[in-house]
Amino acid sequence: MFLTNFTPRGIENVHDSPDRTEKAKALVESMGGTWRAFFYTLGRYDGLVIADFPNDDIAVQTVLTLASSGNVTTETLRAFTFDEFRDIIDAMSDVV
Repeated sequence: MFLTNFTPRGIENVHDSPDRTEKAKALVESMGGTWRAFFYTLGRYDGLVIADFPNDDIAVQTVLTLASSGNVTTETLRAFTFDEFRDIIDAMSDVV
């Protein structure tokens, strides 16, 4: 997942935001990612993207490319499914 906030430039050109969101989706997909959902949000963040990427390196490259447009800032979140979390916990018992 990544959270977005408009920069002053992004808010100045807010009318272009739907088109920029479509371009962001195309970028995610061109990088091998899968765009799951996008939400405009109220509160601390202006947007939330849920996407899957082949690996963390591709995720970072994609998010940095989006942020380099100058229209948004980004904050990434690595989310784990319940099964992934269970595997992490199970692996801990092997160490301890």
